[in-house]
Amino acid sequence: MRSVYNIGVELIKSRGARSSAAAHRLGVEMCKELKTKVLRWLPPTSNGPSAQHEGQTDGAEILSCTVKALQEGQVVAVPTDTIYGLACLAQSSEAIRRVYDIKGRNGQKPLAICVGEIQDIYKYCKVKVKKELLGDLLPGPVTLVFERSEILNTDLNPFTPLVGVRIPDHALMRRLCQMCGEPLALTSANISTHSSTVAVHEFQDLWPKLAVVVDGGPIGDQSRLGSTVVDLSVLGKYRVIRPGCALSATVDVLERKYGLSENPGEE
Repeated sequence: MRSVYNIGVELIKSRGARSSAAAHRLGVEMCKELKTKVLRWLPPTSNGPSAQHEGQTDGAEILSCTVKALQEGQVVAVPTDTIYGLACLAQSSEAIRRVYDIKGRNGQKPLAICVGEIQDIYKYCKVKVKKELLGDLLPGPVTLVFERSEILNTDLNPFTPLVGVRIPDHALMRRLCQMCGEPLALTSANISTHSSTVAVHEFQDLWPKLAVVVDGGPIGDQSRLGSTVVDLSVLGKYRVIRPGCALSATVDVLERKYGLSENPGEE
């Protein structure tokens, strides 16, 4: 019997995608061979769930399929509010290793974690700022860096006592975290040193290595800068690690509203 997870591929051309039909056909054949599932996600509207169009997979099925893959230790590709990302269970050491292998990533470069709700941050991080500050920045295109808690997988970034945490302003990502009941490790969907991606066809060479690719269409912000990364591990201070796409608004909240001062730290 054909299973939802293990059968071939559903390839739906992303809205506005610039890749050729030939390239998509090649992608289909590659994914059929290796059992990658590529599904199109349309976000809910203000009036409720989006109307389903031809070729679109039901949102509940996408969530179920993706969660199943994650819980089996696989790596998936997902849209976020900034760029496309690769995600796996942060508490799975084997899955973490797979992410590094897929990206060809330097083992000394950390992965961030993604959670569904602000209260989840306190399980995995030692927070030294007011909860109201977290609420002003999250969900949003910001990664906040804190000292990690003891419960977080020691094989995730074992070279540092810190961890970056995100709550993307994206319904799919938040729901995936909620359904998994634990954080996802998250990094950009591209080969290391290559540009960040804002459409699924841009990382098509990675599809055969992934269990699921969720096509959320082109991401609106074409800056490809990713989230703004800020270290808040020192009481009363902040340090910008990566300017990203929301630097000005983030610094304004940190300085003007909460009185934090910049700590340049080490280069």
